[in-house]
Amino acid sequence: QVQLVESGGGLVQAGDSLRLSCAASGRTSSSYVMAWFRQAPGKEREFRAAITWSGSRTSYYADSVKGRFTISRDNAKNTVYLQMNSLKPEDTAVYYCAARGGRYYSTTPSGYDYWGQGTQVTVSS
Repeated sequence: QVQLVESGGGLVQAGDSLRLSCAASGRTSSSYVMAWFRQAPGKEREFRAAITWSGSRTSYYADSVKGRFTISRDNAKNTVYLQMNSLKPEDTAVYYCAARGGRYYSTTPSGYDYWGQGTQVTVSS
């Protein structure tokens, strides 16, 4: 079992930055892929970024956030981060941290076993 707790959301203006954190506890010594998704009201949950937990720390991004968002992790703190720069009003959503076992990432929510409670990000124009 893995428990995930997100933090760092808030209300910002267009062009601002935010850094989301996801603290993991439980079986974090295992090989997990960590990911960030978002869900806007009335829309499906969407993949934003993923990173492998061990080994090469390979990261993956949705096309719409490449160059603006950066996913990283601190193994000593069992924490994954999502640095979001140049935020746009369309980035407004609840952001969720997710984890899946193994070495390969997935862009679909059903591919993940564990989820946090979400943190709200609101970007005003």
